[in-house]
Formats: sequence, structure tokens, C-alpha cells
Amino acid sequence: MKRIYIPKRESKCSASLKTVLTAVMAFLFGCVVTASLVLNLKVTSLDPHQSHALINRASTPKLATHRKTELERAITLSLNNTGSDVTAGSAHGGLLHNTRILVVIVAFDFSQIPHLEEVLDGYHDIAVAGATVDVIVHATVPYPVTLLDLWNTRFPCLYRQCTSGDEDGNTGNFTITIVLKPKSLRLHLVDEHRTVFYEKIDDYDLFIYTEDDIRVTPTTVDTYLYETLKIQRIVEQNPKPAYAASDFNVGIVRYEYNYPPNVLMDDKTRHATQNVTRVYWEHSGFQRPVVPNAAMSVPQDILTVHGYITMTNHHQGMFMATRALLKAWSEREHCAFDRIRDRPGKGSQPTEGTQRVWMSSQMLYGRRHCNVQQVLPRNAFGSLTVLHLPNKNYRRVGKYRNRQFADGSEVFEAPHSSLLTAMEFHLGLQTGISAVKYPSSNQPYRGIRMIDEVVFSRDRSELLDRRMKEYHDYVQQGGIINDYDMTRTELVEEK
Repeated sequence: MKRIYIPKRESKCSASLKTVLTAVMAFLFGCVVTASLVLNLKVTSLDPHQSHALINRASTPKLATHRKTELERAITLSLNNTGSDVTAGSAHGGLLHNTRILVVIVAFDFSQIPHLEEVLDGYHDIAVAGATVDVIVHATVPYPVTLLDLWNTRFPCLYRQCTSGDEDGNTGNFTITIVLKPKSLRLHLVDEHRTVFYEKIDDYDLFIYTEDDIRVTPTTVDTYLYETLKIQRIVEQNPKPAYAASDFNVGIVRYEYNYPPNVLMDDKTRHATQNVTRVYWEHSGFQRPVVPNAAMSVPQDILTVHGYITMTNHHQGMFMATRALLKAWSEREHCAFDRIRDRPGKGSQPTEGTQRVWMSSQMLYGRRHCNVQQVLPRNAFGSLTVLHLPNKNYRRVGKYRNRQFADGSEVFEAPHSSLLTAMEFHLGLQTGISAVKYPSSNQPYRGIRMIDEVVFSRDRSELLDRRMKEYHDYVQQGGIINDYDMTRTELVEEK
């Protein structure tokens, strides 16, 4: 008998259920599509600064977890391959993200303003790379509003969140505060950072003190953090705990470029730079052979086996320290790093360098003082070298001593007046184009701050009072310069 196939009929109940499920799926699909369109419209319609901050907040946990995993793997690999080429820069994922950094720069006046601008650029780069960076500039001369307004346009992280911020988006991850100190401090202006560091010791992860002419990059800071954590791991794994991690600090070495000292560089003489290279002028002279005269292995075998070295001249012009190190050094025997004091010596005859040298290097690394061992990784040495922007000290080495300009009364040939300056261009943009300036006058000022800490009348001046008034007016206007401000572009004024 031939079998006949008869389709099976669905019951009314099954048909109804299928219809309901189909409707639900269609509804959910519509919701997803609609939500996607709305979210996309919302993000694209936001101020670009706000959308950037929103994206960063959402991705922060994932990035932080990835960073930690990569760091652990890289340090472990490095410790297990002490004789190999595994270095700090081998792919540890970066340590700047979510790191809070306080930087104090000493800038007495405007004599090094071109270098200070480059220094600030470097710390802004560190913020863009993922850190929260607060910069304090200790100065004795008030800054004109026009310069502050120009700088506000150079550092977008002043106004928006580059990588982090609070939930309301009211704070960025880069700030600049100019703190005016009395001129009577003179060279002791370099001491002021120490008080600030210990007052804010629990607010930051890393502290940097620097002169106003040293270019620090994200690589510099990232490598410092990596090597500091690596040294801590080495000390913790030492079966004989004869050392503490605070017995060591990762150092830096300054370099310049050895341009021919008697040649003006232009298109016709550029071939003179074919053999120009970085030089470590503070470690030159009779420092040959390099080992042991300029550099040597650290005295402690615990770090020698891992390829760490130290410099015979440990002057740096700056230093970096983590919160834990600063706390440990304040309690360290014969150190009291939190206490400001004069350099050793009597009167104008210091026995261990100037106050500037003492506060940046000698007090920390001197054997008769804090006796902290300066260390640098041999295989990552170049990542802890920083550019000394004046590029002039290399001329001190050897016989070249051109003192033609030395007494301050010289008349220098000025560059051609047709050169378009950054200030002229900036002010031209404010008046020559009808555009909305950010921030507008109805928004609170969130740019560079200037704080007056000059207390005694003997240290005050008409210029100080006038510029502080101009600054406060500028802030009240929401960061908008007026016609009067635009006439005040000179940094150095008699009054």
C-alpha cells in the first residue's frame, strides 16, 4: 500500500504562540536598531570634548586590566632574562593610564620662557598619553593675560577630558597653576617644591621636581614607573632582605647636541650637522673609559646582576619619586627629605654645589645625606635621558670659552620684523575671524590659574598688582581677552 504523506496541522494555540514570539522578536530588534540610532545621534551631536570623555570612561576598566596583565608579564620576563635584551620598553603596555602626577617647575623669570613652553608641551603629552597631570610653576614675575590666553589654546586637556575626569565631566586631566613667590627668595625658590609635595603626598602617585629647561616625555615617566616597580619586585624576591626598595631611586641623565660652537646654522651650513649627536656633557672631560669613570655598576649585587648602573656624577637638575618613596625618605636616617635646609657649606662657598644642585640631586644621592642609590637600567639607558633645552653647557667642555656676551649690556641683532609671531597670530585669530571662542563668556573659566602668594609689601610691585587685576578680570570674563588685554603683549615691562 502506498503511504501518503499528510502535513500535520498546527493547533490554534501553537499558531498563536508562534505569532506572539515573532512579534516580540520584531519588537526587540526594533528597539536595538532605534537605540543604536539614537545613541549614535547623541554621541555625534555632543561637543567633541564630551563624547571623547564618555568613550574614555567606558573603556577605562578594560584598559587598566590589560595594562596590569602586560606589566606583570613584562616584569616577570625581564627578571627571568637578565642577560637578554628585554628592557623597559619591550611591550609592558604603558603605566601612565590613571596615574596621578604632580609636577613642580621652578621658573624664576622669563629668561628661559622658550624652554618653559617646551617643558609644558612635554607634560601635556604625558596627560594625552593617559595620566592626570597637575603642573605648578613657581615664579616671581606675574604672567600677562595674553600669554595665558595663548597657552590655553595649546593645551586642549585644560578644557576637556583627554583620558579621565569626574563623573560630571567638570575636570580635565591636565592643569597649570602659576604660583607667584616673593623675589627675595632668590635661589631658594628651588626649595618650595618640597613643602608642596608633602602637603599633597596622599593625592598623587608620582611627584616630579624639575628646572624649567628639561624636556620630559611620556617615555621618560613610563620607564621610570616600570623600573621602579621592577626594583621593588627584585627587592621583595631577595631571600636575604638586606635592602628596602626605598634604598634606590631610578635616575635620569641630561643630554645636549654638540653643534659646532662657531657656526650659525642655515641652509648653507647644514652639512655641519652631519656628525652632530647627543652628548652627556656632565659626564665628559676625563671620564674615559666610560666604565668606571663616567658610569659603573651599582655597589649592591642585588641590582648589579639585573644590569643596573649608576653615574659617578649624579647631578640631574630634577628628580622623580613615588608616594611610597617620598614617605620612606622622610623617615630615613640622616635624610629627612621633607625638611628644607641650606646646602652644606659656609656663606657663598658651598662644599657640595649650589642650592639648586643640592635640592635636585645631592641631598638625595649624597652618601653623607640621604644616601639613596641612583640607578639606571643599562639596556634601557637611553629612555631615561632627557634633553637640556638650552643646548649650551656642552660648550663648557674643552677649551672653548667665548665670553663675548657676558655683562648684560650687549645689543643683539634682532630677527627680521616680518616674522609672524605666535602671539600676533593668536591675537589675529581672535579679531579677524567671526567664530565662537571656547570657552565662551557664559562658561566658567577652566584655563591656567595664577595665584598670588607674595605677602610682604617690600616684595610687591605695581606690575604685580596690575597683572593680577588683569588676570582676575580675564577669569571673570570666562577666559575672554578684551581690547585692552591685546595691547599688553610684552613679557618684560618696566611697570
